[in-house]
Amino acid sequence: MLNKVIDREEQKYYLSNEQYDNLVSMIKDNIVPDNYFKETIYNIYFDNDDYELINRSLEKPLYKEKLRLRSYEKTNMDTLVFLEIKKKLESNSNKRRISIKYQDYLNYINNNVLPDSGQIMEEIDYCFKKYRLKPKVKLRYDRLAYVLKEDNDFRITFDNNIRYSLNSFDFNDIKCDKLFLKDGYIMEIKTFKGIPLWLNKILLNLEIYPTSYSKVGRLFESLKESDIYV
Repeated sequence: MLNKVIDREEQKYYLSNEQYDNLVSMIKDNIVPDNYFKETIYNIYFDNDDYELINRSLEKPLYKEKLRLRSYEKTNMDTLVFLEIKKKLESNSNKRRISIKYQDYLNYINNNVLPDSGQIMEEIDYCFKKYRLKPKVKLRYDRLAYVLKEDNDFRITFDNNIRYSLNSFDFNDIKCDKLFLKDGYIMEIKTFKGIPLWLNKILLNLEIYPTSYSKVGRLFESLKESDIYV
């Protein structure tokens, strides 16, 4: 089992298709695909029946937290998945995650059998009990990921083709997933050192500005507007 803590600055941006094409064209000489360049990411977000965490996130507080399960592939019982709690204060993010077999996750979520007695799992379990969490939203999306040639710790990701389900939480069951975001990209910059000046100038030139974009939050705002979720 792998326990990991990640502290870094994260900033999100929404890009139109045209902005994405222009940006990649302008920075292509400064970036290289990272080790996980092209993949589909599967997520399950946890909340209670009052959708407390999602509604709090929609209020755009300075501090917020979320819990999710993430996989980088379709799952079988031996697939390694990541159970994590992510806390964010303004643009500073702290992610605490454990890597476990999918079978151990199912045993925890269905039978309350903790897969590990380590500190991070205890923190996750505390949040599950405090908020009475259960699987509420499944999201999957396609991702392209790059790092800067000059700094492998500086990561830029582009997510699009976002699909969701509010009923099925099986990563292998995608036939009922509904399309949420087809056009445009969610760009995220993840860095320990800040954004270099040359990149800031390009973003300003293309009128690409930071935004507090939450995929789950935007999904629920859309569902509220359509009266699917109230």
